[in-house]
Amino acid sequence: MEIDILIEDDGWDKSALEALAAQACETTLDELGLEPQQYAVSILACGDERIATLNAEFRGKPAPTNVLSWPSEDRAAATPGEMPHLPHPNPVGPPEELGDIALALGVLTREALEGGKPFEHHLAHLLVHGLLHLLGFDHITDPDAALMEGIETRVLARLGVPDPY
Repeated sequence: MEIDILIEDDGWDKSALEALAAQACETTLDELGLEPQQYAVSILACGDERIATLNAEFRGKPAPTNVLSWPSEDRAAATPGEMPHLPHPNPVGPPEELGDIALALGVLTREALEGGKPFEHHLAHLLVHGLLHLLGFDHITDPDAALMEGIETRVLARLGVPDPY
């Protein structure tokens, strides 16, 4: 999988983020029956101030959040609880760009501490969560949330991370 990471906050450990992002994203794609080498994603590793600006600009919520996602195209299913329209790129073509994910270091750190979980486990969860959003999954309705959370739980189990729900 092609992963482009931009570090904007010096508190991020670039090598640890690169390794965990590759593992989390590739496992997620594999769980969905997709060949990881056919896909690309961009990740912004930023601080709370930057993500608050992005959250205000794109969601109208002027506060920091843990993760934001911008899919390259709308892949959502028409009916709640159904699988989204997963991409199937040409296997001999360039990797298909799925979109962008932004992660906020301060929010992730606080949530991990408050939840009594290792930072790496929470980060893995949010990487999986963000990638699923890029693939058209959401959690707006109960059926959609059940589908998305079920996939997250299975992927995280494969990564050795306990069920976050």
